[in-house]
Amino acid sequence: MSYTGPGFDPPQPRRSRRGPLTVALVALVPGALLGWAVYAAVGGSGGDEGTGSAAAPTSPSASASASTSSRTSSPAPSASSEDEKPSASAAAGGPLRGKVVVIDPGHNPENFKHTAEINRQVDIGTNRKECDTTGTSTDDGYAEADFTLDVAHRMRALLEKQGATVKLTQDGDRPFGPCVDERARIGNRAKADAVVSIHADGSGTGNRGFHVILPGAVRAGAADTRAIVEPSGDLGTRIAGNFVRVTGSAPSNYVGGGTGLVTRKDLGGLNLSTVPKVFIECGNMRDSKDAALLTSGAWRQKAAQGISDGIVSFLRG
Repeated sequence: MSYTGPGFDPPQPRRSRRGPLTVALVALVPGALLGWAVYAAVGGSGGDEGTGSAAAPTSPSASASASTSSRTSSPAPSASSEDEKPSASAAAGGPLRGKVVVIDPGHNPENFKHTAEINRQVDIGTNRKECDTTGTSTDDGYAEADFTLDVAHRMRALLEKQGATVKLTQDGDRPFGPCVDERARIGNRAKADAVVSIHADGSGTGNRGFHVILPGAVRAGAADTRAIVEPSGDLGTRIAGNFVRVTGSAPSNYVGGGTGLVTRKDLGGLNLSTVPKVFIECGNMRDSKDAALLTSGAWRQKAAQGISDGIVSFLRG
């Protein structure tokens, strides 16, 4: 998923008054960055022997979607014995009993077969955008839609073990979509306590790391995010901190100013949400080093754990 375009808002300077979100940012993000610095110094893990140097921020490329040939030319990496997906059975009790989490696996593995349908324009409050996109892929053809669904399954198993009720916006069980406006409505109808949309970016080579996208304050048409901006910021900050801690991945070196946090007002999935929601770009599929992580089942399990830990921290916070 590409991160340029109308409505893109770089992180704004914090006000001097310390509200709950500011305290969370101060407490969690610097600690997470410190944790990553220690990780990088000792060599790291996850199949990449460290995450490389943090380059100065650069402009992401416009690469955003995979072609049909790249989507079908190379199969998704197969699971090994160390890559077993955990059981999806829900715990009868647990600390998240009574909580509802909606996981939104970005895109759909079959979107590329339904270009007319996904190109249909839908209302996102601030303007109109396409229903959905095909997503991006690695140079070897591992599709973002396959990545997001795999991580979503792993997260579901982890969160159900904590007692949460977990719903997916799609589970590879529909021909395309859902559209971005429907994805938001699914979380709203579920009265979700937290919603996380899973993605992987399609930026330029050398652009590395993850970033969490937070909703900006929007009031236009059907969109009114004012009530969810602060809790979504808390959710995103906790996910960013735990993602660093568990995966060892660095925050993005091309957006977010090294914080791993970006605010946007042009995403229908955020604009139309009435419950706390964030997106996470787990890495850049177009960079070979990030791609090596994203295609590793062992690393995807870490990614699922880090995101889930952030959700648990938010819901118990």
